[in-house]
Amino acid sequence: MSAAIYTLEQLSFSYPSVAKHRAKSIAKNALKHLSLDIQANDFVGIIGPNGAGKSSLLQLLNGSALPTTGSLLLAGRPTYRATAKQLAKRVATVAQMSAPPIGLSCFQVAAMGLLPHKRWFEADTDTDRQQVQLALTQVGLADKQQDSTATLSGGELQRLFIARALVQQAGILLLDEPTNHLDIQYQHQVLQLLQRLGKTVVCCIHDLNLAARYCNKLMLLNQGELVAYGAPAEVLKPDLLEQVFGLPCEVLPHSRFGWLQVTFFSAQDTQQSAGCGGVL
Repeated sequence: MSAAIYTLEQLSFSYPSVAKHRAKSIAKNALKHLSLDIQANDFVGIIGPNGAGKSSLLQLLNGSALPTTGSLLLAGRPTYRATAKQLAKRVATVAQMSAPPIGLSCFQVAAMGLLPHKRWFEADTDTDRQQVQLALTQVGLADKQQDSTATLSGGELQRLFIARALVQQAGILLLDEPTNHLDIQYQHQVLQLLQRLGKTVVCCIHDLNLAARYCNKLMLLNQGELVAYGAPAEVLKPDLLEQVFGLPCEVLPHSRFGWLQVTFFSAQDTQQSAGCGGVL
C-alpha cells in the first residue's frame, strides 16, 4: 500500500456567520468529524450535493484554512507548519471560478506556476519556457500561447488555470469542479490528463458518471459528514445516493466497458413507467 499523503483524524471545520437580527456571531459547521487517509497517487473525487462541504475540504487540504477541531496532516506534518511557498511546491489548486488576469497572455498566466520555484527577480530559463509550452499543449492551448486571456472562453480559461497548476510541478493537485464550463470533449480530455499524470489528485466533481469513470476513489459528503469513502463500487450504491440526493436511482455497469453509470429518476418517472406496464 502506498503511503498516506493526507491523514484526517476527527477533522471538523466551522466558520463564523452572523445571524439576522442578532448582534453576536454564531458558528456554522461546514465539516464534522472526518477521519480518512488519502494515499499517494490516488485520484479522489469528492461528491455530494451543494452545501455538503466539498469546497471547504479543499480549502483545508491546500492550507488556506485550518481545522476547528481534530487534525489534518500532510505527509505526517500539520499544514500550518509549512510556509506558503513550501505548500505551493507540494500542492497546486485550481479554483472553481477565477477571474482572468488582465492584460496577460496565456503563456504569462501559465508561467505563474513557476513562481514557487523562483527567487525574487530570477529570470526564466529555456527549460522553464519548455515546461510552460508543454503544459499548454497538454490542455489543448498550444495555439493560444500569445493570446490575451480576455479573448478566452470560460472553458479555455479553466484549461489555462489547469496548465498553470501543471507548471507548478506540485505532487498534489486540488481542483474544484475542473470540468465546469468545458464541453464534453474537453471534460474527458482534462480528466484523462489528470488520471495519467501520476500525481495525487483530489477534485470536487458534480457529474457522478465522470467521477465513476476516472476516479479510483470517491468521497461522498452530505451536510459536512462523511457518508462513504472508497472505490466507486463501494460508494455508488443506490441506497446511499438516494439518501444523499433525495431521488431514487439506478447504478449499473457500462455494457461495454464496465465502469459504473448512475441514472436518477423521479417519482413521476416511476408512475409513468408503471402506467406503461413497466416500459417507458
